[in-house]
Amino acid sequence: LKESTVYLTEGASLDEKEILIKQATTSGQITLFTRTFGRGTDFICYDQTVDSNGGTHVIQTFLSEEISEEVQVKGRTARQGDHGSYSMVLLDRDLEKFHIEKTDIEDVKKGKGILTRISDVLKSTKTYDNIYELLNERRISLFKTQYDMNTKYVEYAKEKHKTAKKFLLDLISGKIDSVKKFLIEENKGVEGLYTSRTVCLMDATGSMHDLLHKCKNTVDIMFERASMVLKEQNIKADSFQLQFVVYRNYNSEEDKILQSSPWETKPENLRVFMNTIEVDGGWDNEAVEIGLWHANQENEREYITQVILIGDAPPNTKNEVTEKRNRLKEIYWKGTKFAKPTYYQDELKKLKAHRIPVHAFFVEQRAETVFKQIAKETGGRYEMLDINSSAGSEMLTDLVTEEILRNVGGDTRGNALVEAYRNKFQKGYT
Repeated sequence: LKESTVYLTEGASLDEKEILIKQATTSGQITLFTRTFGRGTDFICYDQTVDSNGGTHVIQTFLSEEISEEVQVKGRTARQGDHGSYSMVLLDRDLEKFHIEKTDIEDVKKGKGILTRISDVLKSTKTYDNIYELLNERRISLFKTQYDMNTKYVEYAKEKHKTAKKFLLDLISGKIDSVKKFLIEENKGVEGLYTSRTVCLMDATGSMHDLLHKCKNTVDIMFERASMVLKEQNIKADSFQLQFVVYRNYNSEEDKILQSSPWETKPENLRVFMNTIEVDGGWDNEAVEIGLWHANQENEREYITQVILIGDAPPNTKNEVTEKRNRLKEIYWKGTKFAKPTYYQDELKKLKAHRIPVHAFFVEQRAETVFKQIAKETGGRYEMLDINSSAGSEMLTDLVTEEILRNVGGDTRGNALVEAYRNKFQKGYT
Protein backbone atom coordinates (compact mmCIF):
# COMPACT_ATOMS: atom_id res chain seq x y z
CA LEU A 1 0.00 0.00 0.00
CA LYS A 2 2.87 2.37 0.78
CA GLU A 3 3.87 2.60 -2.89
CA SER A 4 0.27 3.40 -3.88
CA THR A 5 -0.16 6.17 -1.30
CA VAL A 6 0.59 9.88 -1.75
CA TYR A 7 -0.48 12.94 0.22
CA LEU A 8 -1.40 16.49 -0.72
CA THR A 9 -1.39 19.60 1.48
CA GLU A 10 -2.20 23.27 0.88
CA GLY A 11 1.52 24.02 0.52
CA ALA A 12 1.87 22.10 -2.75
CA SER A 13 2.33 23.94 -6.05
CA LEU A 14 -0.61 24.37 -8.44
CA ASP A 15 0.90 21.86 -10.88
CA GLU A 16 1.40 19.28 -8.13
CA LYS A 17 -2.18 19.78 -6.90
CA GLU A 18 -3.59 19.33 -10.40
CA ILE A 19 -1.59 16.13 -11.04
CA LEU A 20 -2.40 14.47 -7.69
CA ILE A 21 -6.09 15.38 -7.84
CA LYS A 22 -6.35 13.73 -11.27
CA GLN A 23 -4.44 10.65 -10.07
CA ALA A 24 -6.61 10.30 -6.95
CA THR A 25 -9.44 8.60 -8.86
CA THR A 26 -7.30 6.06 -10.73
CA SER A 27 -7.27 2.34 -9.97
CA GLY A 28 -5.09 1.26 -7.01
CA GLN A 29 -4.39 4.84 -5.92
CA ILE A 30 -4.68 6.02 -2.29
CA THR A 31 -4.41 9.78 -1.71
CA LEU A 32 -4.40 11.53 1.67
CA PHE A 33 -5.76 15.09 1.60
CA THR A 34 -5.93 17.76 4.31
CA ARG A 35 -9.48 18.92 5.11
CA THR A 36 -9.17 22.04 2.92
CA PHE A 37 -9.59 19.84 -0.16
CA GLY A 38 -12.93 18.57 1.17
CA ARG A 39 -14.64 21.66 -0.20
CA GLY A 40 -14.81 22.62 -3.87
CA THR A 41 -12.27 20.14 -5.27
CA ASP A 42 -13.44 18.26 -8.38
CA PHE A 43 -12.45 14.60 -8.34
CA ILE A 44 -13.59 13.25 -11.72
CA CYS A 45 -13.18 9.53 -12.42
CA TYR A 46 -12.33 8.43 -15.97
CA ASP A 47 -11.04 5.00 -14.92
CA GLN A 48 -13.49 2.26 -16.00
CA THR A 49 -11.96 -0.25 -13.56
CA VAL A 50 -12.72 2.08 -10.64
CA ASP A 51 -16.21 2.82 -11.95
CA SER A 52 -17.11 -0.86 -12.42
CA ASN A 53 -16.01 -1.58 -8.84
CA GLY A 54 -18.31 1.00 -7.29
CA GLY A 55 -16.42 4.21 -7.97
CA THR A 56 -14.19 6.38 -5.81
CA HIS A 57 -14.44 5.82 -2.05
CA VAL A 58 -14.00 8.81 0.29
CA ILE A 59 -13.01 8.24 3.92
CA GLN A 60 -13.44 11.22 6.28
CA THR A 61 -11.14 10.95 9.32
CA PHE A 62 -12.63 13.76 11.43
CA LEU A 63 -16.13 14.74 12.53
CA SER A 64 -17.07 18.10 11.02
CA GLU A 65 -18.36 20.70 13.46
CA GLU A 66 -20.75 21.89 10.74
CA ILE A 67 -22.84 19.43 8.78
CA SER A 68 -22.41 21.60 5.67
CA GLU A 69 -18.71 20.67 5.61
CA GLU A 70 -19.58 16.98 5.88
CA VAL A 71 -21.97 17.31 2.94
CA GLN A 72 -19.16 18.92 0.94
CA VAL A 73 -16.73 16.10 1.81
CA LYS A 74 -19.33 13.49 0.81
CA GLY A 75 -19.78 15.39 -2.42
CA ARG A 76 -16.18 14.70 -3.45
CA THR A 77 -17.34 11.22 -4.53
CA ALA A 78 -19.92 10.21 -7.16
CA ARG A 79 -19.24 13.42 -9.08
CA GLN A 80 -21.37 14.23 -12.12
CA GLY A 81 -23.37 11.00 -12.01
CA ASP A 82 -20.38 8.69 -11.39
CA HIS A 83 -20.56 5.86 -8.86
CA GLY A 84 -18.95 6.33 -5.46
CA SER A 85 -19.16 5.71 -1.73
CA TYR A 86 -18.34 7.37 1.59
CA SER A 87 -17.48 6.36 5.16
CA MET A 88 -15.91 7.71 8.35
CA VAL A 89 -12.97 6.40 10.36
CA LEU A 90 -12.66 8.44 13.56
CA LEU A 91 -10.15 8.51 16.42
CA ASP A 92 -12.09 8.17 19.67
CA ARG A 93 -9.90 10.78 21.40
CA ASP A 94 -10.90 13.40 18.81
CA LEU A 95 -14.55 13.00 19.80
CA GLU A 96 -13.97 14.31 23.32
CA LYS A 97 -14.55 17.89 22.12
CA PHE A 98 -18.11 16.77 21.28
CA HIS A 99 -18.44 15.25 24.79
CA ILE A 100 -18.38 11.72 23.40
CA GLU A 101 -16.39 9.11 25.32
CA LYS A 102 -15.17 5.76 24.04
CA THR A 103 -17.63 4.09 26.44
CA ASP A 104 -20.50 6.00 24.77
CA ILE A 105 -19.59 4.45 21.41
CA GLU A 106 -19.42 0.99 22.96
CA ASP A 107 -22.79 1.49 24.68
CA VAL A 108 -24.48 2.50 21.40
CA LYS A 109 -23.12 -0.67 19.78
CA LYS A 110 -24.58 -2.72 22.65
CA GLY A 111 -27.93 -0.90 22.48
CA LYS A 112 -27.46 0.66 25.92
CA GLY A 113 -28.74 4.10 26.87
CA ILE A 114 -26.38 7.07 27.30
CA LEU A 115 -26.70 9.83 29.88
CA THR A 116 -27.50 12.99 27.91
CA ARG A 117 -27.86 16.59 29.09
CA ILE A 118 -31.34 17.96 28.27
CA SER A 119 -30.94 21.18 30.27
CA ASP A 120 -28.46 22.76 32.67
CA VAL A 121 -29.92 20.81 35.59
CA LEU A 122 -31.58 17.80 33.98
CA LYS A 123 -30.07 14.74 32.35
CA SER A 124 -31.77 11.68 30.91
CA THR A 125 -30.78 8.34 29.45
CA LYS A 126 -31.23 8.12 25.69
CA THR A 127 -30.85 5.17 23.35
CA TYR A 128 -29.47 5.75 19.84
CA ASP A 129 -30.23 3.60 16.80
CA ASN A 130 -26.68 3.96 15.49
CA ILE A 131 -23.39 5.72 16.21
CA TYR A 132 -23.95 8.40 13.58
CA GLU A 133 -27.14 9.52 15.33
CA LEU A 134 -25.10 10.16 18.50
CA LEU A 135 -22.33 11.93 16.56
CA ASN A 136 -24.77 14.19 14.76
CA GLU A 137 -26.74 15.11 17.89
CA ARG A 138 -23.60 16.06 19.84
CA ARG A 139 -22.26 18.00 16.86
CA ILE A 140 -25.47 20.04 16.63
CA SER A 141 -25.33 20.69 20.38
CA LEU A 142 -21.72 21.94 20.14
CA PHE A 143 -22.57 24.14 17.16
CA LYS A 144 -25.52 25.69 19.04
CA THR A 145 -23.35 26.43 22.08
CA GLN A 146 -20.67 28.06 19.95
CA TYR A 147 -23.24 30.00 17.95
CA ASP A 148 -24.82 31.42 21.11
CA MET A 149 -21.41 32.42 22.45
CA ASN A 150 -20.33 33.98 19.16
CA THR A 151 -23.58 35.95 18.98
CA LYS A 152 -22.90 37.43 22.42
CA TYR A 153 -19.36 38.32 21.41
CA VAL A 154 -20.61 40.00 18.22
CA GLU A 155 -22.78 42.28 20.38
CA TYR A 156 -19.72 43.16 22.48
CA ALA A 157 -17.63 43.73 19.34
CA LYS A 158 -20.36 45.96 17.93
CA GLU A 159 -20.02 48.31 20.92
CA LYS A 160 -16.23 48.39 20.47
CA HIS A 161 -16.78 49.18 16.79
CA LYS A 162 -19.02 52.13 17.68
CA THR A 163 -16.31 53.48 19.99
CA ALA A 164 -13.67 53.14 17.27
CA LYS A 165 -15.97 54.77 14.72
CA LYS A 166 -16.55 57.72 17.05
CA PHE A 167 -12.77 58.09 17.43
CA LEU A 168 -12.37 58.33 13.64
CA LEU A 169 -15.12 60.94 13.41
CA ASP A 170 -13.52 62.93 16.23
CA LEU A 171 -10.18 62.68 14.44
CA ILE A 172 -11.68 63.96 11.17
CA SER A 173 -13.56 66.72 13.01
CA GLY A 174 -10.45 67.84 14.86
CA LYS A 175 -11.82 67.13 18.36
CA ILE A 176 -8.35 66.90 19.88
CA ASP A 177 -9.43 66.38 23.51
CA SER A 178 -11.63 63.39 22.62
CA VAL A 179 -8.89 61.93 20.42
CA LYS A 180 -6.30 62.27 23.18
CA LYS A 181 -8.63 60.68 25.73
CA PHE A 182 -9.27 57.69 23.46
CA LEU A 183 -5.59 57.13 22.64
CA ILE A 184 -4.50 57.41 26.27
CA GLU A 185 -7.15 54.91 27.35
CA GLU A 186 -6.43 52.40 24.58
CA ASN A 187 -2.64 52.51 24.90
CA LYS A 188 -2.40 52.66 28.65
CA GLY A 189 -0.05 50.10 30.16
CA VAL A 190 0.99 49.33 33.71
CA GLU A 191 2.06 52.44 35.55
CA GLY A 192 4.89 51.50 37.85
CA LEU A 193 4.05 48.77 40.35
CA TYR A 194 1.05 46.48 39.90
CA THR A 195 -0.63 44.64 42.73
CA SER A 196 -1.80 41.44 41.03
CA ARG A 197 -0.11 38.98 38.66
CA THR A 198 -2.29 35.98 37.86
CA VAL A 199 -1.31 32.80 36.00
CA CYS A 200 -4.44 31.18 34.56
CA LEU A 201 -3.76 27.47 33.90
CA MET A 202 -6.17 25.62 31.61
CA ASP A 203 -6.41 22.03 30.44
CA ALA A 204 -6.30 22.05 26.62
CA THR A 205 -6.88 18.35 25.95
CA GLY A 206 -9.69 17.02 23.77
CA SER A 207 -12.52 17.25 26.28
CA MET A 208 -11.91 20.94 27.04
CA HIS A 209 -13.10 22.42 23.74
CA ASP A 210 -15.94 24.38 25.37
CA LEU A 211 -13.59 25.96 27.93
CA LEU A 212 -11.15 27.22 25.30
CA HIS A 213 -13.89 28.53 23.03
CA LYS A 214 -15.62 30.38 25.86
CA CYS A 215 -12.34 31.76 27.16
CA LYS A 216 -11.61 33.29 23.74
CA ASN A 217 -14.96 35.06 23.77
CA THR A 218 -15.00 36.23 27.39
CA VAL A 219 -11.48 37.54 28.02
CA ASP A 220 -12.47 41.05 26.88
CA ILE A 221 -15.46 41.01 29.21
CA MET A 222 -13.29 39.87 32.15
CA PHE A 223 -10.94 42.82 31.67
CA GLU A 224 -13.73 45.31 31.04
CA ARG A 225 -15.67 44.33 34.15
CA ALA A 226 -12.61 44.22 36.40
CA SER A 227 -11.46 47.64 35.15
CA MET A 228 -14.92 49.12 35.63
CA VAL A 229 -15.16 47.96 39.26
CA LEU A 230 -11.62 49.14 40.05
CA LYS A 231 -12.27 52.59 38.58
CA GLU A 232 -15.49 52.95 40.57
CA GLN A 233 -13.56 52.07 43.73
CA ASN A 234 -10.84 54.64 42.91
CA ILE A 235 -8.22 51.98 42.14
CA LYS A 236 -6.13 52.08 38.97
CA ALA A 237 -7.77 49.93 36.31
CA ASP A 238 -4.37 48.59 35.23
CA SER A 239 -3.46 47.21 38.64
CA PHE A 240 -3.33 43.62 37.37
CA GLN A 241 -1.53 41.47 34.81
CA LEU A 242 -2.77 38.16 33.45
CA GLN A 243 -1.04 35.28 31.69
CA PHE A 244 -2.92 32.44 29.97
CA VAL A 245 -1.25 29.01 30.04
CA VAL A 246 -2.52 25.72 28.61
CA TYR A 247 -1.22 22.25 29.49
CA ARG A 248 -1.81 18.81 28.00
CA ASN A 249 0.00 15.48 28.64
CA TYR A 250 3.12 13.49 27.82
CA ASN A 251 1.76 12.25 24.49
CA SER A 252 2.23 15.87 23.33
CA GLU A 253 5.69 17.09 22.39
CA GLU A 254 7.57 19.97 24.05
CA ASP A 255 5.87 22.72 22.04
CA LYS A 256 2.37 21.40 22.84
CA ILE A 257 2.53 19.98 26.37
CA LEU A 258 2.67 23.57 27.65
CA GLN A 259 1.92 26.84 25.83
CA SER A 260 1.84 30.29 27.42
CA SER A 261 0.95 33.84 26.46
CA PRO A 262 3.00 36.92 27.35
CA TRP A 263 1.97 38.85 30.47
CA GLU A 264 -0.78 41.28 29.51
CA THR A 265 -2.68 44.26 30.92
CA LYS A 266 -5.03 44.33 27.92
CA PRO A 267 -7.27 41.53 26.60
CA GLU A 268 -6.49 41.82 22.88
CA ASN A 269 -3.21 39.90 22.89
CA LEU A 270 -4.63 37.21 25.18
CA ARG A 271 -7.44 36.65 22.69
CA VAL A 272 -4.90 36.47 19.86
CA PHE A 273 -3.00 33.83 21.86
CA MET A 274 -6.16 31.81 22.56
CA ASN A 275 -7.05 31.88 18.86
CA THR A 276 -3.88 29.86 18.20
CA ILE A 277 -4.83 27.18 20.74
CA GLU A 278 -6.72 24.05 19.73
CA VAL A 279 -7.64 21.07 21.87
CA ASP A 280 -5.21 18.22 21.39
CA GLY A 281 -4.04 15.07 23.12
CA GLY A 282 -5.27 13.86 26.48
CA TRP A 283 -4.45 10.76 28.50
CA ASP A 284 -6.73 10.17 31.50
CA ASN A 285 -5.07 12.10 34.35
CA GLU A 286 -3.39 15.14 32.79
CA ALA A 287 -0.09 17.03 33.24
CA VAL A 288 -1.34 19.55 35.81
CA GLU A 289 2.11 19.23 37.36
CA ILE A 290 3.65 20.83 34.25
CA GLY A 291 1.31 23.80 34.60
CA LEU A 292 2.22 24.25 38.27
CA TRP A 293 5.91 23.88 37.38
CA HIS A 294 5.48 26.74 34.91
CA ALA A 295 3.88 28.91 37.61
CA ASN A 296 6.92 28.37 39.82
CA GLN A 297 9.26 29.21 36.94
CA GLU A 298 7.38 32.47 36.35
CA ASN A 299 7.55 33.28 40.05
CA GLU A 300 11.34 32.89 39.98
CA ARG A 301 11.53 35.46 37.17
CA GLU A 302 9.12 37.91 38.78
CA TYR A 303 6.81 37.43 41.73
CA ILE A 304 3.31 36.17 40.89
CA THR A 305 0.41 36.63 43.29
CA GLN A 306 -1.96 33.76 42.44
CA VAL A 307 -2.76 30.83 40.15
CA ILE A 308 -6.17 29.98 38.69
CA LEU A 309 -6.42 26.31 37.66
CA ILE A 310 -9.25 25.03 35.43
CA GLY A 311 -9.48 21.41 34.33
CA ASP A 312 -11.53 18.23 34.24
CA ALA A 313 -8.91 15.68 35.28
CA PRO A 314 -6.57 15.19 38.27
CA PRO A 315 -2.78 15.53 37.96
CA ASN A 316 -0.71 12.49 37.01
CA THR A 317 0.48 10.28 39.86
CA LYS A 318 4.24 9.78 40.31
CA ASN A 319 4.06 6.41 38.56
CA GLU A 320 2.02 7.90 35.71
CA VAL A 321 4.57 10.67 35.20
CA THR A 322 7.31 8.04 34.79
CA GLU A 323 5.23 5.74 32.57
CA LYS A 324 3.80 8.48 30.35
CA ARG A 325 7.13 10.24 29.84
CA ASN A 326 8.36 6.92 28.49
CA ARG A 327 5.88 7.27 25.59
CA LEU A 328 8.34 9.65 23.89
CA LYS A 329 11.28 8.21 25.89
CA GLU A 330 13.41 9.99 28.51
CA ILE A 331 16.09 10.68 25.93
CA TYR A 332 13.59 12.97 24.19
CA TRP A 333 12.59 14.83 27.36
CA LYS A 334 16.25 15.28 28.38
CA GLY A 335 16.68 17.60 25.43
CA THR A 336 13.76 19.82 26.46
CA LYS A 337 13.01 22.29 29.25
CA PHE A 338 11.06 19.45 30.89
CA ALA A 339 14.22 17.35 31.36
CA LYS A 340 13.57 16.83 35.07
CA PRO A 341 10.36 14.94 35.95
CA THR A 342 8.15 16.65 38.51
CA TYR A 343 5.12 15.82 40.63
CA TYR A 344 2.26 18.15 41.47
CA GLN A 345 2.81 17.88 45.24
CA ASP A 346 6.42 19.02 44.84
CA GLU A 347 5.27 22.06 42.85
CA LEU A 348 2.54 22.83 45.39
CA LYS A 349 5.12 22.93 48.19
CA LYS A 350 7.06 25.64 46.33
CA LEU A 351 3.92 27.69 45.68
CA LYS A 352 2.85 27.30 49.30
CA ALA A 353 6.31 28.40 50.52
CA HIS A 354 5.87 31.64 48.56
CA ARG A 355 2.28 32.04 49.80
CA ILE A 356 0.85 31.80 46.30
CA PRO A 357 -2.76 30.54 46.39
CA VAL A 358 -4.08 28.18 43.72
CA HIS A 359 -7.79 28.63 42.98
CA ALA A 360 -8.94 25.31 41.53
CA PHE A 361 -12.10 25.11 39.43
CA PHE A 362 -13.03 21.57 38.37
CA VAL A 363 -15.15 20.91 35.28
CA GLU A 364 -15.85 17.22 36.02
CA GLN A 365 -16.49 15.41 39.31
CA ARG A 366 -13.47 13.12 38.87
CA ALA A 367 -11.19 16.12 39.46
CA GLU A 368 -13.07 17.39 42.51
CA THR A 369 -11.16 15.64 45.30
CA VAL A 370 -7.64 16.57 44.20
CA PHE A 371 -8.63 20.09 43.06
CA LYS A 372 -10.12 20.75 46.50
CA GLN A 373 -6.94 19.47 48.10
CA ILE A 374 -4.79 21.72 45.87
CA ALA A 375 -6.87 24.77 46.80
CA LYS A 376 -6.96 23.98 50.51
CA GLU A 377 -3.22 23.36 50.74
CA THR A 378 -2.42 26.73 49.19
CA GLY A 379 -5.23 28.80 50.70
CA GLY A 380 -7.16 29.07 47.43
CA ARG A 381 -10.80 28.81 46.43
CA TYR A 382 -12.33 25.69 44.88
CA GLU A 383 -15.60 25.39 43.01
CA MET A 384 -17.40 23.41 40.34
CA LEU A 385 -17.33 25.15 36.93
CA ASP A 386 -20.10 23.74 34.73
CA ILE A 387 -18.46 25.07 31.59
CA ASN A 388 -20.64 22.92 29.32
CA SER A 389 -23.89 24.50 30.54
CA SER A 390 -25.61 27.49 28.92
CA ALA A 391 -24.38 29.59 31.85
CA GLY A 392 -20.80 28.34 31.43
CA SER A 393 -19.47 31.56 29.88
CA GLU A 394 -20.92 33.73 32.63
CA MET A 395 -19.60 31.38 35.33
CA LEU A 396 -16.11 31.43 33.77
CA THR A 397 -16.17 35.24 33.54
CA ASP A 398 -17.32 35.60 37.16
CA LEU A 399 -14.86 33.13 38.69
CA VAL A 400 -11.78 34.59 36.98
CA THR A 401 -12.79 38.25 37.40
CA GLU A 402 -13.70 37.84 41.07
CA GLU A 403 -10.35 36.30 41.91
CA ILE A 404 -8.48 39.05 40.05
CA LEU A 405 -10.40 41.69 42.02
CA ARG A 406 -9.94 39.85 45.32
CA ASN A 407 -6.22 39.64 44.60
CA VAL A 408 -5.91 43.32 43.69
CA GLY A 409 -7.77 44.37 46.84
CA GLY A 410 -5.79 42.08 49.13
CA ASP A 411 -6.79 41.39 52.72
CA THR A 412 -8.20 44.86 53.29
CA ARG A 413 -10.37 45.45 50.22
CA GLY A 414 -10.50 42.18 48.30
CA ASN A 415 -13.86 40.93 49.54
CA ALA A 416 -15.39 44.40 49.14
CA LEU A 417 -14.31 44.51 45.48
CA VAL A 418 -15.86 41.08 44.87
CA GLU A 419 -19.07 42.24 46.54
CA ALA A 420 -19.10 45.37 44.36
CA TYR A 421 -18.64 43.16 41.30
CA ARG A 422 -21.50 40.85 42.28
CA ASN A 423 -23.82 43.79 42.93
CA LYS A 424 -23.00 45.32 39.55
CA PHE A 425 -23.03 42.14 37.45
CA GLN A 426 -25.76 40.02 39.00
CA LYS A 427 -25.39 36.34 38.14
CA GLY A 428 -27.98 34.88 35.82
CA TYR A 429 -27.49 31.34 37.12
CA THR A 430 -27.82 29.52 40.42
